[in-house]
Amino acid sequence: MSQQTPTDSKNLDKAIIVLAQLKDESCNVSLLDELEELVNNCNIEVIEKFFVKILEPNAKFLIGSGKAAEIATKAKELGASMIVFDNELSPSQQRNLEREFDICVIDRHEIILDIFSSRAQTKEACLQVELARLEYSLPRLRRAWTHLNRQRGGGVTQRGEGESQLELDQRQIREKIAKLKRELSVVRKNRETQRKKRLRVPFPTAAVVGYTNAGKSTLLNRLANANVLAQDLLFATLDPTTRMVKLPLGQSVLLTDTVGFVRNLPHQFVEAFKSTLEETLTSDFLIHIVDSSSPDVFEHIATTHNVLKELGVSDKKTILVFNKDDLANDDVLKHQLHRTYPYAITMSLKNCEGIDALLSSIESMLEREYKVVELLIPHSQYKLATSLHEIGAVRQSKHTDDGIIITAKIPIQLFEKYQNFLLKPNLSFNKTI
Repeated sequence: MSQQTPTDSKNLDKAIIVLAQLKDESCNVSLLDELEELVNNCNIEVIEKFFVKILEPNAKFLIGSGKAAEIATKAKELGASMIVFDNELSPSQQRNLEREFDICVIDRHEIILDIFSSRAQTKEACLQVELARLEYSLPRLRRAWTHLNRQRGGGVTQRGEGESQLELDQRQIREKIAKLKRELSVVRKNRETQRKKRLRVPFPTAAVVGYTNAGKSTLLNRLANANVLAQDLLFATLDPTTRMVKLPLGQSVLLTDTVGFVRNLPHQFVEAFKSTLEETLTSDFLIHIVDSSSPDVFEHIATTHNVLKELGVSDKKTILVFNKDDLANDDVLKHQLHRTYPYAITMSLKNCEGIDALLSSIESMLEREYKVVELLIPHSQYKLATSLHEIGAVRQSKHTDDGIIITAKIPIQLFEKYQNFLLKPNLSFNKTI
């Protein structure tokens, strides 16, 4: 797909988008709107939409042959350069539709791949995108060889003209996939090393998750005075960014911005981005941010839950945040949201509203993992007292001849380190869930 600038509208690729749904499924035209937004993010102009109801998926075209002929006619009339399906197409359906339409046919997954490719910045993100692209393209390689007229050589074992070249290309792609997985394994080890270094100074950690374009990066920028890319774009963030946030009572927490989720996220994306999404696995809790102004807000929440479930963290403690309250004009939908999720925090990051409530909720969440203790730190162990000040754990301190008496709120990770300095040695640390 071409990547022209948005301002060069005359030269943009033109697409017809198609959504096929079973007749007994509820009609949801907003799914086409989301697909249009995805397509527009690839600098492709949508010139026509088709919402197709089907009795059952057609093995050849997904949709019926009559509807396929109708779309093919419309594509020629409008000068479309591609057809984009919201549904996942099998390799054979893709080939059959391209023969029928005589133009490029792609599905939603390929559009998402294209967006990811344009957003990837770091080596890790580029590796992950390339891995996902190769795994997607491998079963579709025959689509690029419909002419089958290239050969790597002859021989009695050759099963058809061009077949050996196709097999060679398939083997090369598999070798590239194996190589990328090895490189990503190294990246995961490096990330694990970085994570262990952070845990040496045991700040609590939280991962910010949610549907794409819900405001995750904006939240990090507001709370940590960070400069993370925060634009009105789908998948603006592909690389996790971690920043320190100072809470009102002096404690600190590490917040990590993660890649946004999306409906029907291709499975190979979840696999390929496992090292990026591992931040959700190791965090102490999650902050799930939701665009409350979206008419599909309940579907967005369900999508995020499904991806978290696939990652194995669906039962992790979570703070639910409804962002963009200033744009939420549907009073009925707002009432349904708050009735369904009465403990959610309502905020508008654009107007800096609700931030204090979120910070208080984070402090309440951390309260369960900490305990207030009294310590007597000898003067010879002054570095231990300094480290408590660095993580914002000190509530009160008093210098004496024997050392420093400190009242501090410490996490479970530090309890063993300071246990020998307790003024009440028989105190035990019971973690509250």
